[in-house]
Amino acid sequence: MRRRASLVLLAFAVFFAAMSPLLRWYAFPRLAKIPPSQYQETVLEAKPATLLDYNDNMKVKRVPKVTIVQTLKGNVEESEKIERSAGRDVVVWDALSYVVGPDGKMVSEIPERYIFDAHSQAPVHATGESVDGDPVRREGIEFKWPFLTEKRDYEYFDAQARTSSPIHYKGTRTFHGMDVYYFEQTIPWTKVPMPKKMPIKGVTPEQISKTGMTRWYTTKRMFWVDPVTGAPVNGEEIHKEELRNAKAMGLPQDTVTVFAGHVKMRADYVDSIVALVKSQRLLVLLLTSYLPWGFLALGAVLLALALWLEARSRHPQDEQPDGATAPAFDPQPTPA
Repeated sequence: MRRRASLVLLAFAVFFAAMSPLLRWYAFPRLAKIPPSQYQETVLEAKPATLLDYNDNMKVKRVPKVTIVQTLKGNVEESEKIERSAGRDVVVWDALSYVVGPDGKMVSEIPERYIFDAHSQAPVHATGESVDGDPVRREGIEFKWPFLTEKRDYEYFDAQARTSSPIHYKGTRTFHGMDVYYFEQTIPWTKVPMPKKMPIKGVTPEQISKTGMTRWYTTKRMFWVDPVTGAPVNGEEIHKEELRNAKAMGLPQDTVTVFAGHVKMRADYVDSIVALVKSQRLLVLLLTSYLPWGFLALGAVLLALALWLEARSRHPQDEQPDGATAPAFDPQPTPA
């Protein structure tokens, strides 16, 4: 019976030892993915800010607050359509960055369509990939880092400039009780397109371009990223936009600030995002750490127990029934 039990334990030990790397290197890359129907809304604020008032003779004013509402909405129909041709799990996010001034009026509105691999977050190039209606070809990440983010620089896509550049890993920090990776990216002054939807009614970007006036932009972008899920739990930007050659529009200065401010995520949205990420990171840790290491330890314990039972089964003479004693040696007399 002991030998049979040791064989059963040995079989279970082999099973759990084999499951450990399978969970980490086979199951996890296939099971961990972004759901195609995800919806997320984030509110950021610049308090105070410098803002160009288009409705008051293009005057630059110091205002108490500018609000940016960012929404990400999963487009399930489009993702299924692209998946059929791409042959892999794809997520399509229809994003919108909507900026409003202190009076509640629209300052700018920039839509995006971001198409990426559901598992790796690498961009998938397909029809519809765009920023503000302009076709783009993204390189690198945007909005989200890959699962199990590494301590290294990543290529990050800038929607204003329509180009990608490195976002640098700057170390590990503690944020709301979590160990997170801190990243920074600085975009130098860059000429960028005019928004398609202008805050002045009846004025189009084509009309402004004909005057020779151009739009320039610079920013310092900062992210605090949970390395397990790859989700940013906080984001900030020190952002500035200018109109140059503004005298072409009859303005006294040749360079006019359109917007300048330190944009920060609103505190209540930080709290909700941190709570969501903490709940999701447990699922990732189960597949990458807790279960693989747990199965490996369980396999080692079962193997040791199987070997112990096998060793016991090979020495039955060491055990006697209860109350029995080994027979004493009784030599026979030597015949005369």
